[in-house]
Amino acid sequence: MTPTSPDLQTRQSTAMDRRGLMKLTGAGVTALAAASLLPTSNARAQTMTSDWDKVFPRDEAVDHQKVTFTNRYGITLSGDLYRPKGRDGQRLAALAVGGPFGAVKEQSSGLYAQTMAARGFVALAFDPSFTGESGGEPRNVASPDINTEDFMAAVDFLGLHPSVDQERIGVIGICGWGGMALNAVAADKRVKAVASSTMYDISRVSARGYNDSVTPEQRAQSLEQMSRQRWEDARNGSPAYGPASNELKGGDPQFMIDYHAYYMTPRGYHSRAVNSGNAWTQTNPLSFMNMPLLTYIAEISPRPILLIHGENAHSRYMSETAFAAAAEPKELLIIPGASHVDLYDRLDVIPFDRLTRFFEEHLA
Repeated sequence: MTPTSPDLQTRQSTAMDRRGLMKLTGAGVTALAAASLLPTSNARAQTMTSDWDKVFPRDEAVDHQKVTFTNRYGITLSGDLYRPKGRDGQRLAALAVGGPFGAVKEQSSGLYAQTMAARGFVALAFDPSFTGESGGEPRNVASPDINTEDFMAAVDFLGLHPSVDQERIGVIGICGWGGMALNAVAADKRVKAVASSTMYDISRVSARGYNDSVTPEQRAQSLEQMSRQRWEDARNGSPAYGPASNELKGGDPQFMIDYHAYYMTPRGYHSRAVNSGNAWTQTNPLSFMNMPLLTYIAEISPRPILLIHGENAHSRYMSETAFAAAAEPKELLIIPGASHVDLYDRLDVIPFDRLTRFFEEHLA
């Protein structure tokens, strides 16, 4: 199919959909092979827009500012800094907010950040390296190392900001960035408290599939395909990208329907988001498959962890496993009746009162 607009070109030429990334079954390998016929992406980091292009309304009780900062690898990250109005001259507790995996700061992380700013925190929502308005080439690729570092770089930025008390910094990770947040906080002792919402462990689901259903043979097959894809990418001088993400095929599981209802409709669609009809590189899962993110989760202790998940979320088991592996103090909060995606943007479901009390207590 020949793209007829920049948006269509981006959707068709930028990397693996969530099913291709996570499932990693024999069928997933076949899809990856077929996807190598798609054109590669020539997308670049966006120039930061000054427009309010979020998928949620602006809160006039909150000051908003576009910011940039650089991570340890020299990649410039783009963020939205939210601060409560009328608190100039005070040093406040601060939160670094990231996620979901494949989303941009104009979606769920920005909503969380703005809402927590309205409750008295300085909050920074940011685009991960290689995505959104942040820098890094090639586009739409993820890394367990670099994306963990992105959270630490956000803490660097917040700790040096004149409106922030650097001894009162917390982290919120949403969906796949919940796992990244826990990994970052295990190593970064500057962070005093961490919360995850509807957490995905991207390394686990990449290596083992949903509900740990991938066999050793299927894992080996996936690694074989992606290893050989590297030769194709090296020959072409750029990575191949997978099929457009979150396009329904018919007979899709409910969680894919839920993703589509957020990322592909006016509710949550954003043209820069990988999940809004764009795509990951075909080899994106490679490093995640051998680098389990939550190995050192117990080392977050004695700092507190709050894990939030929906009762009906397909991903609930990931927070339950993380909770079992974590050391005290820890809390697992299950939201009755909620799905995975409900915790992206439903203000009547996301427990902002509990998040506020958690961070007020532990960032006091």
